[in-house]
Amino acid sequence: MPQTPSNPFSRGFAVLRSEAAAALTVMRREGPSQIQFWFLALLIGIAGGTAALFFRLGIAGLQTFVYGTDDMNLATVAGGLPWWWVLTVPILGGLAVGLILDRFTPDGRVRAVADVIAGAAMERGRVERREGIASAAASLITLGTGGSSGREGPVVHLAAVISTWVSDRIGANGITGRDLLGCAVAAAVSASFNAPIAGAIFALEVVLRHFAVHAFAPIAIASVAGTVINRLEFGGVTEFRLPVEGGLAFYVELPAFLLLGLVSGLVAAALMRSVLFAEDIGNRVQRATGLPRFLRPALAGALLGALAIPFPHIIGVGYETTSAALTGGIGLQTAVVYAVVKVIAVAITMGGRMGGGMFSPALVVGALTGLTFGLIATGVLPNVSGAETIYALAGMGAVAAAVLGAPISTTLIVFELTGDWATGLAVMTAVSLSTALASRIVDRSFFLTQLERRGVRLAAGPQAYLGATIRLSSILRPMDHPRAAPEAACLSMIAEEEHLGAEQVLETALRRFEATGAEFIPITRPDEDGAPLLVGAVFQTDALRAYARALAETAAEEHS
Repeated sequence: MPQTPSNPFSRGFAVLRSEAAAALTVMRREGPSQIQFWFLALLIGIAGGTAALFFRLGIAGLQTFVYGTDDMNLATVAGGLPWWWVLTVPILGGLAVGLILDRFTPDGRVRAVADVIAGAAMERGRVERREGIASAAASLITLGTGGSSGREGPVVHLAAVISTWVSDRIGANGITGRDLLGCAVAAAVSASFNAPIAGAIFALEVVLRHFAVHAFAPIAIASVAGTVINRLEFGGVTEFRLPVEGGLAFYVELPAFLLLGLVSGLVAAALMRSVLFAEDIGNRVQRATGLPRFLRPALAGALLGALAIPFPHIIGVGYETTSAALTGGIGLQTAVVYAVVKVIAVAITMGGRMGGGMFSPALVVGALTGLTFGLIATGVLPNVSGAETIYALAGMGAVAAAVLGAPISTTLIVFELTGDWATGLAVMTAVSLSTALASRIVDRSFFLTQLERRGVRLAAGPQAYLGATIRLSSILRPMDHPRAAPEAACLSMIAEEEHLGAEQVLETALRRFEATGAEFIPITRPDEDGAPLLVGAVFQTDALRAYARALAETAAEEHS
C-alpha cells in the first residue's frame, strides 16, 4: 500500500498529479463532452494559430529577402527585377524543396489538406509528423521563392502535426483525436485568413466531414484563439477591401449569377484537372528520363521562372492580383490572360511537387473569372447590372468552393476576407451551382480526388473506406480459439493459395467472401523461409460484425 507523503508540499503535489491523471483519464474516455477538453482545445488553438502566424511571417520574410517586398506588392516589384533574377530564384527554391522532401519523406511528396482528411477518417485523427514538418518547410520555401500556390494547405497540415503530438501524448481515442485535429485545423485556417467563423466551419465541413454537436464547442474555441493570434499581429482588418458596398440589382441579375456559377464550376474543374494532369506528366517524365526526384521541383522552378518573366503576377500567393481583380483594376483581356497563365503556373507548381495549397490559387483564378464575366455582363446590359467587382467577388467564392468541395466554409471565408456581407445572396447563388457542377466532373473536391487517385475512397462515404481501417489481425480467431476453423481445411485452402495475411484489411476479406462464399478464410504470416504459416482464420460472421460495428460507431460520432 503506497505511503502518504508527510511533507505538505509533497502531499499537495501528489494531489495535483492525481487530479491531473484523473482529468486525463476522463478526457481519454469521454473526450469532447468534458469541460477539461475545452481548455485543451484552447491550448491547441493557440499553438495552431501561432504556427500559422509564423508560417505566414516566414513566407513574407523570405519574399522580402529575395524579391524586396511581400505578397501584397510582389507582382509589381518582380516586374521590375532583372529577368535572370526572376528566373533563378524559383530554380534555387525548387532545388531546396527537392532536397528536403527527398531526405525527409519516403515518396518526395508534400503533405497537405488531403492527408489531413485521410488522417481524420482512417488514422484516428493522426497525421505523419516528420513528413509534415518537412512539408511545411518545403512549402514555405516554395511560396517565398516564386511558387504559385497557397499557404492554407501547409498550415492545415502543420497544425495537424501539433494535434497529432498531443493525441499521442495523452493516448486519445479516435473521437478525441479527430476533434483535437479539428481544433488545430480551425485555428490554423482562422489565423491564416483572419476568418474565425469560416475556420470552424472548414474544420467540420472539409476535415471531419460532419457537424456533430460535441465537436462544435471546442472547435469554435480553438478557432477564436487562432483569430486572436492573427489580430494581435495584424489587427482586425480584412485581407481585401472592395471599392463599393452593394450596388446589386439582385432579382434582375439573378440569371447572370446563376450563369456565373456554371462558368465558375467549369473553370474550377479545369484548374483541378490541370493540376492532376501535370502530376501525371511529371510522373511519366520522371520515370522515362530517370530524373532524380530531388530535381523535379527544380525543373518546375525553371518553368515557373521562365513564365514569371513576362507574367510576374504568378509569383507567390497572388493577393496583389486578387485585390486588383476585386477592385476592378484589371481590364477584360488582361483578366482572361492572367487567369489562363495562373492555371498553368499552379499546375506546374503542384505537378512539380514544389508544395503549397490550392485555396489561394482558386481565389485568384475565381476573382479573375468573375471579373471577366462581370465586365462582359455590365458591358452588354449596363442599365440593369451592378458593379463588375461584385461578379469578381462571387466568382472568387464560386471557384474556391468548387475546388475545396466546401460551399459553406468558402462562402464564409469570402465574406470574412472582404467584410462585404451585402452581396451574400449573389455569392451563395454562384457558389451553389459551381459546387454542384464541379462535383460531378471530379470526385466531389480536389482533395477527395487526390485521395481517390491514391486508392483512398473517402468520397463515397464511410461504407466505402471503413473496411480499410480494420486489420484482419484484430478480428481473426487463432487456432487455439474454442471455435477455431478446422486446421485441416485451413491447410488445404492455403495449399490452394486461398489465404490472406494478418496485416491485410477487412475490405480485402469482404471482397474475398463475396467472391467465394466461403465461411472462413485462413490467415497466415511468413515463416523464416517465407512460406505461409497458419495463425488463425477470419470468419465471415466476424467480418460482417466488425464492419457493422465500425459503421455504427461512425454514425454515433457524427450524430452525437
